Amino acid sequence: MRIALFVTCLNDTLFPDTGRAVVRLLERLGHEVVFPRAQTCCGQMHYNTGYRREAQRLAARFVETFEEADAVLVPSGSCAAMVRDNYPRLGTEGSLPERETAELVPRVYDLSELLVDVLEVVDVGAYFPHTVTYHPTCHGLRLLGLGDRPYRLLRAVRGLELLELGGAAECCGFGGTFAMKNADVSSAMGWDKARQVAQTGAEVLCAVDNSCLMHIGGTLNRQHSGVRAMHLAEILASTEKEPARI
Repeated sequence: MRIALFVTCLNDTLFPDTGRAVVRLLERLGHEVVFPRAQTCCGQMHYNTGYRREAQRLAARFVETFEEADAVLVPSGSCAAMVRDNYPRLGTEGSLPERETAELVPRVYDLSELLVDVLEVVDVGAYFPHTVTYHPTCHGLRLLGLGDRPYRLLRAVRGLELLELGGAAECCGFGGTFAMKNADVSSAMGWDKARQVAQTGAEVLCAVDNSCLMHIGGTLNRQHSGVRAMHLAEILASTEKEPARI
């Protein structure tokens, strides 16, 4: 299968290893990954802060860039949710080509959806001999409805011990620009989440959003917890020949 990768702004700028992990994983499974160079931003940050016109322009570029793709992989729950949940609204407003948008949106997937639902694989041949706990981010949990897909993928990883996270469904407090507009509340929520993560005794915190991992991981670092934050793609891309370094 030929899969188009929308790497997202945050991953491209701060977490390029996630994009590389996605490519390694999918190519190992026998699929071709293409990277359309015309891609920019999905417009989520602009949309959430009221810059509607700017968000519309970015959304239109996304649709134009990916409209021919068989499947679009977005290794970020919040960006995938932006496309799936908000692009149809922009399309009906006339700011996006409605037909092209409606046809593209169902072909946009989070990594766990693509693997489990489209490629129909749970055991991806990964090896990761560490204790891991999983944080189901708000967009993944509530808008994408990822359910148990990430858990099923993690449980199939050889050597990995999955530990239950207390208060898993609670928000970590990042919320994009919420973290800047409401810094004290955001920090307090992040502190609570980091405490719950540390209490699991896990070596690694996993999620499908590097934005949330950045927020929780930064708090864990300030607490000197020793817990490392890793995107789901990086764990699934790990193999016995190339074990991840902790």
